[in-house]
Amino acid sequence: MSDLTGSNAEQAAEHNRAVVLQAIYRNAPISRTELAQQAGLTKQAITRIVDRLLDEGLVMEARRRQGQRGQPAIELEIDPEGVYAIGANIDRDHLTVIAMDATGTVRGRIHHEKRFILPDEFSVLMEDAISSFSRRRIVDEARLAGIGLAIPDWLGEIPVIGRPTSYCQWNDFEVRKTLETLTSHPVFIDNDANCAAMGELEYGLGTEISSFFYILANACLGGGLILNGRQHQGTTGLNGEVGWLPILTDEGPAAGQIRPLGEQFSLFLLYDHLAQHGIQASKPADLLKLGNQGNQLISRWLRQISLKVAEAILHIGLIVDPAAIVIGGRFPVKLMDELVVYLHEALSDYGTELPSLHRAVSSEDAAALGAATMPLAHAFNLSSAQSIQLTRVPLTSS
Repeated sequence: MSDLTGSNAEQAAEHNRAVVLQAIYRNAPISRTELAQQAGLTKQAITRIVDRLLDEGLVMEARRRQGQRGQPAIELEIDPEGVYAIGANIDRDHLTVIAMDATGTVRGRIHHEKRFILPDEFSVLMEDAISSFSRRRIVDEARLAGIGLAIPDWLGEIPVIGRPTSYCQWNDFEVRKTLETLTSHPVFIDNDANCAAMGELEYGLGTEISSFFYILANACLGGGLILNGRQHQGTTGLNGEVGWLPILTDEGPAAGQIRPLGEQFSLFLLYDHLAQHGIQASKPADLLKLGNQGNQLISRWLRQISLKVAEAILHIGLIVDPAAIVIGGRFPVKLMDELVVYLHEALSDYGTELPSLHRAVSSEDAAALGAATMPLAHAFNLSSAQSIQLTRVPLTSS
């Protein structure tokens, strides 16, 4: 409860403001009396802080509580228009940019379904998106908390199917400096899987589960670890790199070899598997329109890959022991649900107690949602806010 414990000392005014704001964010609708009890502050101190937050436009008086004797308490909530954030996710097959209000509601979305977007084009598309949100008054520029970017580490280096040689431009591209030239607001950057985990923490299953491992299945595979409501960064900035986990291969030319899980499970690998059987698919939506033969191929592939993912979950459960494993990403929800069914079947064979398994609440735009969550987390002093996000740059080998 330390995050929600205040001090009545005058010199702690800013700390107390942060405590009260976080309490409203986490527990709204909430009355002033309930705030005083949770924060350990006097009613007079709460009145001063709440009046300040009302003046700042961050919170609002929503309604009077019904069914009480005497003067009904006024409920306080976060004002949706008090703060805005923009979040973007760039990957090998898309760029998604969203605008989010203070309650986590997506107000606008711009999506580019395109393979291997190069840095110069990324810069133009980001500038256009930021300008569009402002021009269409989707966000209030004066209340923009910042711009978050979810981006894979080693974006231009990891060999993936179809990667053009020009894609190595990402290795030397200073993405933070570029974004800082597009906006006067703070820029937040983190790994895409970390962002997806953060979004799930604030707006998904994290509202009920405070420790979980997030498996992000996109063009490539990644992972993020949440422990006790906080993102685990790792000593060197790495955590959750489940794609590098060594797993036995049981079919194809590499049968019997130990290979990274990321070389066996991803969207690009599913597309390639279908292509080898004469079926073309190049984006997630295509996977829902393949007909009976394509559906059977996908189901067999998912069932086979579930054995490998189940082995990874076993390792994660034994080493980290989180309360849950959450799996999400750009796979269509229908396919992700099917994979979860197969995973439950595979995990039942291990005969040991493992973390509960869930499909992420937010799937396709998970990383972009998490990217927008970073500025909001800092604006509301949430425990999920990480100062390193204000200085982090994508990891490269150079």
